[in-house]
Order: sequence, then structure tokens, then C-alpha cells
Amino acid sequence: MFEIFPDNYVWNLSVNIAISSGGHITEIEEACREVMEASREGDDNGTEAFFDAWCRVADRLVGQAEADEAAGHPFSAAHKLRRAAVYYMICERMQSRHYAPRAEAYQKMLSSFSKYIELGQENCERVEIPFEGTTIPALLTRARGVDGPAPTMIFLNGLDSVKEMIFTSGAPTEFARRGISTLALDQPGVGEPLRLQGLHGMHESERYVSACVDYLETLAEVDNSRIGVIGWSLGGYYAPRAAAFEKRLALCVAWGANYNWGQLQERRMAREGDRPVPHYWDHVMWVFGQDTLDEFMAWAPAMSLEGVTEQITVPFLTTHGSNDRQIPREYAELQYETAINSPKRELKWFTGDIGGVEHCSADNMQPAMDYIADWIADTI
Repeated sequence: MFEIFPDNYVWNLSVNIAISSGGHITEIEEACREVMEASREGDDNGTEAFFDAWCRVADRLVGQAEADEAAGHPFSAAHKLRRAAVYYMICERMQSRHYAPRAEAYQKMLSSFSKYIELGQENCERVEIPFEGTTIPALLTRARGVDGPAPTMIFLNGLDSVKEMIFTSGAPTEFARRGISTLALDQPGVGEPLRLQGLHGMHESERYVSACVDYLETLAEVDNSRIGVIGWSLGGYYAPRAAAFEKRLALCVAWGANYNWGQLQERRMAREGDRPVPHYWDHVMWVFGQDTLDEFMAWAPAMSLEGVTEQITVPFLTTHGSNDRQIPREYAELQYETAINSPKRELKWFTGDIGGVEHCSADNMQPAMDYIADWIADTI
């Protein structure tokens, strides 16, 4: 993994996500250069300086994009707005929920991303999924070169990613090239549902995945018999859980295995493994609507696939980086070994000779993305 900050995994992970999402290395280096000293103070300390440095770069790009648009150059503006959205997204996710400027940065991210899609004429449409008396937002990327209804993947976020990150990763574009549509979801506990609607995360991912299937079945462009689910990071728990209980799904991909996330929290409490974001314990309490750490630790064991993966009866792919520092290797093996009723199951390791060895292949997403996209296309 590209590690610009000495001994600071959490910050380096964010930098790699920014690169994988289309950020430019020179702009990223500029923002990081300002906070090199602060990075040595630990994951939590210095995050506000990180925020300010990245926001300055993003704000500058927005101003340049506005000048491009005024001059009648929408595509040039779109390129800048995409990178601005990525930088807002990266620095916003690093902050405590109590840090007031975080909310403004999130709104800037949404605005920049929306304008990027509009001006760049991207294959991406915002849609609203009816869900338990409200709606949750998603981004629909349509299959290319398909005559008739197309297969569609429901793409779930992890603990701290957002639907815009899924799109900027390039995965929906790769799927579309292979004739597969993508519904990238901000499920409860992430993105807009958490930040703007107060919808907290839940262990029963089939609740919102079933709502997505209901919605997709109303679209003539979707082949109802070929709807699958994929999730990355903590989505590597959510997707298999949904596939076990929502029997209308045709296949499942866990991009990064997550077998017993509740047990993992006990390990993290004992300081085993790296955390994905600063202010970690406050963040997970926010995501799952728990008031105290004791309440969260009592609730967390519900996030387990023990006795669940055995109920997956569709093709199932698990991928894992060989140097994943967040999720133990044993969880990938358990996820695969217990999916005994899947008619086609596979565990794919990404190693140094292939690339993508870190958590969800954040160090080099393309090899994992290609493999997953090809596996889905071959299977569905």
C-alpha cells in the first residue's frame, strides 16, 4: 500500500481510497504535505488539520469548475468536480460526528458529485428506494449493450463508505461494460440515511435488500431472475446475510470477508488489528444507534454469520486481500467453508503478485474489480 504517512494506517488507507476513487496524486500529495507532522500524533489527533488541508484543495477545484462551466466547458468542470467530491468524501469520513464542519463538507460532496454527474453526462441516476415508511437513496448505473432486461447487482456499502464512493471506484462502470446494471445503495447506517435521516445500521441487511429487490422488480429494464448482491468491507457481512434470507437473489459477492464482526470488536478493544476510521468507537456507536460503548459491545455479537452462510443457496464469491490488516484471514476461510449449500462457491485471495493485498484491495482495486466483474458476468 502507498504509505505516505509513517506509522499511520488509518490515514494511509484514506489516501489509497482517494487514489482508487480518481483523485490526482499531485493534489493528494499537496494536501498530505501540510499534515505530515500531525500524522505522527496518532489516528484521532490531527484529523481536523487533515480535514482543513483536503477541503482547501477541494474548494479550489470547485472554484475552477465554476469558471469552466461559465466559459461553456462542462466536461472540464465535471473532471474537477469529481475530484473535489472525492476529497470532500475522504476528509469528511475521517472526522468525529461532533465536528460541526463535517456536515458542511458532506453537503459540498453531495453537491459536487451531483454536478459532476450532470455536467459529465455520466451513466448514473439518483433513485429513491421505498423502505419501511421512508425512502433510502441509491445510484443506478445502467448496463451497456444489452438488448432487453439486464442483470443487476445491488451494491452495499461498508461501515464508513458511501454510494458516491462506490461509483467513483469504477466498479459500476466495469459492471456496465459487461452488460450488468448496478444499484449502489446508501443503506441505513451510512451516507444520507445516517447523516440526514437518522436511520441507524442494523444486522438484518435482508430488510433493506428486499426493499431494493421490490424496487428493481418494478423496472422493465431489470431481469428479475438475475438480481444479485455485492458488498465491500462490512458489506462483506451484509451481502451474505441478505443472500441467506432473501431468496429472490441470484448470486452473492463479499468483497472482503466479514464473518464474525461482533467478535472482531472484542479483538479491537484488545488492540488487535487496525481501525478503518479515527474516533472509531464513537463512530460505531453512531452508526448502530447505541448510546454507550457497553451497549454497543452487548449489541455487536448480533453481527455474525454463524449459522447464516449455511443458508446461502446461490453462487457465492468471497475475495480477500492477503495482507488485510482489518479483517482476519480466518474469517475469509470460515465464510467460504460454511457456505456448504452454495452450488458455486469460491474464495479468491489477492496476493502480492496480483495486487490488491490490503483490506478490500484498497491498495490496488483494479485487479479485484476486474476479477469480481468477470466472475459476476460469467455466473449471472
